[in-house]
Amino acid sequence: MGILTSLTRMWLTRSVEPFRFRNEYDGRLPYEACDQLGLYVHIPFCRSICNFCPYCKVVYSREMCDRYVDALLREIHLAAGQQPGRKTVTSLYFGGGTPALAAGRLGEIIGALETHFRITQGIGVELHPEDVTPPVLRTLQAAGVTKISIGIQSFQRKYQRILGRREVPLEAMRRALAEVPFETVSMDFIFALPEQTAEDLKADMETAFQSGANHVAIYPFIDFTFTSSQVKPMPKREKRALLDAITDYCRARGYVRSSIWTFAKEPDASYSSMTRENFLGFGCSATTLLKDQFKINTFSVDAYIKRVTEGTLPTALTLRFTPRQRMVYYLFWTAYSTRVNAGDFEAFFGVPLERMYGRELELGALLGLLTRENGEYRMTPKGAFYYHYYENFYALAYIDKMWGILRQEAFPQEITL
Repeated sequence: MGILTSLTRMWLTRSVEPFRFRNEYDGRLPYEACDQLGLYVHIPFCRSICNFCPYCKVVYSREMCDRYVDALLREIHLAAGQQPGRKTVTSLYFGGGTPALAAGRLGEIIGALETHFRITQGIGVELHPEDVTPPVLRTLQAAGVTKISIGIQSFQRKYQRILGRREVPLEAMRRALAEVPFETVSMDFIFALPEQTAEDLKADMETAFQSGANHVAIYPFIDFTFTSSQVKPMPKREKRALLDAITDYCRARGYVRSSIWTFAKEPDASYSSMTRENFLGFGCSATTLLKDQFKINTFSVDAYIKRVTEGTLPTALTLRFTPRQRMVYYLFWTAYSTRVNAGDFEAFFGVPLERMYGRELELGALLGLLTRENGEYRMTPKGAFYYHYYENFYALAYIDKMWGILRQEAFPQEITL
């Protein structure tokens, strides 16, 4: 895995220089010139810890959650208070963990952010199925939330048992969503579980759409080394057949493919915190992407609270991009949407996409991975599968290593990828 990702990195960056994340940061985040800026807030608390989940999380306690939110409000003002006026941003997403465990304080957090930012495309919150109740949904609505994403994983007991999840309270969830509507209701599922079939996934998707969802995400199972999951990954050939079958099914049903793993029943339904040119992240483990740098906050809740309380930003590591490295990062995450616009690339970097990666684009077209239409490169189903396949390598070679170290050290000196 490391060899494949290293060779790809060297080829696309035209350099043997690795990605070096160092224990350094700016006391002031230079985001004022960033267009298409998104916001992300991480709430790390869960009632219990799922053994397959790789994200930064701890078991919930009311006292710790309140201390954390107090620190989070402080970080927001530390990071954004140095800029004059209110910056226009695209969207705000809350992830976790289980953000609904702090539902009563999300209004405070949103209020603090709106002191510094003008949010134009809505506010999204991830939810555990057990939190989809009228009181919680009304609290979120009152705070300004317009989109929700429910982590179902599977409606089927055989897969719920594999994942160590309780049965989804389906009827109660349906009634709550009918009583308290949102602009987007997305439901997340895990794809490529042992012996999973296209019929299993189709059934889950249709149950979602019949239960109040207008958007679904089918994320691949990835076997991170630092989780305790015993689930065995699906072989490549079976995984491709499964993804192709679901893609064909959604196309036949008229569902809109909004990214590699997401499909919408309605054209305007969207939920994605990933496809942003630039974004600011707040909270432990949150990341910030700017024009020339990438930052990641400490994974330690205690260290996060201590650092912010002392009046210092909680950045653990910073990557200073070379121009080519930033281009690769831009293309990788923009391609998550299944398309890359050549004009947008040139507007961002000041150089034509074809001048920088013309040979790669020609090769991709020759191999049947992409097509070009009106200045936009679009992935074919074959291209989408290989993006998914490579993303798995990327996750295990880069994210697995980085997150594994950050779980052990609050502020490591350097990580080289």
